Amino acid sequence: MTDQPLDEYVVIEAPADGVPAVVRTPEGLAEATAALVAGSGPVAIDTERAQGFRYSARAYLIQLRREGAGTILLDPIPFASGDRPADLSALADALADAEWVLHAATQDLPCLAEVRLLPRRLFDTELAARLLGMPRVALGTLLEEAFGLTLRKEHSAADWSRRPLPDEWLNYAALDVEKLIDLRDWLAERLADAGKTEWAEQEFAHLVERAAVVPPPRVEPWRRTSGLHAVRTPRALAVVRELWQVRDRLASGMDRAPGKILPDRAITALAARANPAEVKRLGPADLAAVPEFAWRFPSRYRARWLAALDRVASLPRDQLPTRQAPPDGPPPPRAWEVRNPEAAARWDTVRPAVLELAERLELPVENLISPDALRRLLWEPPDPVTADGVDAALAAELVRPWQRAHLVPVIVERLTAS
Repeated sequence: MTDQPLDEYVVIEAPADGVPAVVRTPEGLAEATAALVAGSGPVAIDTERAQGFRYSARAYLIQLRREGAGTILLDPIPFASGDRPADLSALADALADAEWVLHAATQDLPCLAEVRLLPRRLFDTELAARLLGMPRVALGTLLEEAFGLTLRKEHSAADWSRRPLPDEWLNYAALDVEKLIDLRDWLAERLADAGKTEWAEQEFAHLVERAAVVPPPRVEPWRRTSGLHAVRTPRALAVVRELWQVRDRLASGMDRAPGKILPDRAITALAARANPAEVKRLGPADLAAVPEFAWRFPSRYRARWLAALDRVASLPRDQLPTRQAPPDGPPPPRAWEVRNPEAAARWDTVRPAVLELAERLELPVENLISPDALRRLLWEPPDPVTADGVDAALAAELVRPWQRAHLVPVIVERLTAS
């Protein structure tokens, strides 16, 4: 750990070997693959997306670095074919025996899966830091902690779908993998000192196993609209749902971030105008009362917004959304006292013990067990409660062996205490 004051950190301004040319052709990809294969040790990987600008979460730049090969900046877009994303499985196969090093792998793996560039072994530097109980786990802060170095992050939220990519953006992208392998080694040493290497290996293996699994579609995604708490009646909720769906279809068709078409606050502000009376029919005057609908881009689709409001007005009551989202598993524990008092008692008994265990193991409780897994177990535990039964129930929720080894004795003890 460095004791340098924040203002004494050394800012990394440019990669040691300079910024390489971006790989955009089959010949360039073949050369880059050969260089990476000829290199040695782990492969550092990062991606740049265009969140906040595009509807898709695809990678618009992939950075790779390996000892002996240097840094590779790969543009996957020229390798796409029509609507089909690039297929980089040949590169993945070439690097199959190497450990891939990523920071916050869950952010990068979905877009890497889209181009079929997935590891067989990985090391996640963010997750390693969490397992070590480190309070700050961003890449920049970990580099400060480990080496007294800091990265500039001024382009982290840039529109990486822009072409050509500016030179200063490419410099930034190359720096994201410049010290990643050094950081991996620093964290691996600390995991070994803390006796947590096996924990990390199981976590990393779990990430690899789940990387290619396509998650099911989110149930009623419109309920994630910011400001929804101000929308109170079923008819008003139907306004949010209908406008969200219209906006989503537009965004998907244009590959444009939904918020760039119409901000969430405009949707909820319009819907809130239906709050006072269930039967109120929203129309052009209500649309005009929300300033964002007059903006240049949303105003192009005025007819679509009004058609959505007409559809809402014609919905029978039994087709209006409920105030609460459909249940997906147990309800929140705050509702257990009324709905399942026995489960509430189990929660009040076990949850504090799990928190205490996480503190003793020096890691965040969510890295010991996900909140959803604990809720499901305590809502309906095995009957009778035995170590084997609890272990099997946790395994069914994908709780890893190292986690179960610590959790099962604590949970069984609390559930069976008289």
